[in-house]
Amino acid sequence: MGPMTLQYVAVDGGNSKTDVVIGTSSGSVLATVRGPGSSPHYLGVPGAIALIDSLIATARKRADLSSSTVLDRAEVYLAGCDLESEVEVLDKAVGETGWARAHRVDNDTFALMRTGTDASDAVAVVCGAGINCAGRTADGRSARFLSLGQISGDWGGGHHLGAMALYYAARGEDGRGAGTSLSAAVAGIFGRGTVEEVSVALHLGEIAPERIHDLAPVLFAEAAAGDQVAARVVARQAAEIVSLVRVAAGRLGLLETTYGVVLGGSVLAARHPLLHDAVTAGIQAYSPRADITVVAQRPVIGAALLALDALDASPAAAVRLRAALAS
Repeated sequence: MGPMTLQYVAVDGGNSKTDVVIGTSSGSVLATVRGPGSSPHYLGVPGAIALIDSLIATARKRADLSSSTVLDRAEVYLAGCDLESEVEVLDKAVGETGWARAHRVDNDTFALMRTGTDASDAVAVVCGAGINCAGRTADGRSARFLSLGQISGDWGGGHHLGAMALYYAARGEDGRGAGTSLSAAVAGIFGRGTVEEVSVALHLGEIAPERIHDLAPVLFAEAAAGDQVAARVVARQAAEIVSLVRVAAGRLGLLETTYGVVLGGSVLAARHPLLHDAVTAGIQAYSPRADITVVAQRPVIGAALLALDALDASPAAAVRLRAALAS
């Protein structure tokens, strides 16, 4: 098979959804598939591999590829692939599937990073349901965080912000905290008269705990409308994102250089002005030459671009790939 007809599979597996792309080194996209989340933190390694395998099988059929066809490259990026030991276990598991002759497995933050920049020196922050950050340099060094939640010092992400909105709404209503418009807004979004009723309904299982994530947009709306309690939470989230970039870039010696900063995930992609402006100003205070990009596209684009990079594809192939997946 000639170099212009090499085939790859790219996977971006998050907590809520998984995207799979089969394409060629010329930049053509043969098939795309979307399925449920495949984070090994929730499914375990066997469960994650089994789910991804089923999605790849569907993509093969759509690409009119035989199930026995061994692809040239697999690029697999997963949420919950945080520790070096987890990467090693997943790397071994992917190798045993026989999907491709060569493969790479890593955290999904690196797929987001490649989606947002062609720069060899870059830092990416994903702030969606959770929060994570990673950086890389042209000489192969990387910087990353444990990203295990509060046990590893993490702060923020959509679920945490929603929980904070509920926390301050409850305290504002019963007098333990400052009065805040969050109280009425939180009660209203669940169709209850008070936050106390919301808390009781969550406790009794009448409201699914997953719906706490729905309160993150409420937090931003009330902050934008001038509520100071909500605004302080947004400011705290901005400071955390700036700190992640500062520490990652500092570890890699990039603070005073030109490097890419990629911001993604549902919270950052929404470009809430209070958050976005504070984040960009904070990053530029430490790194005035940083090139900041907010990514709203699917990170599987980055996984596919990393496959093209590994297959030594041309820059024109990358342009074709981006155009094909943008639609």
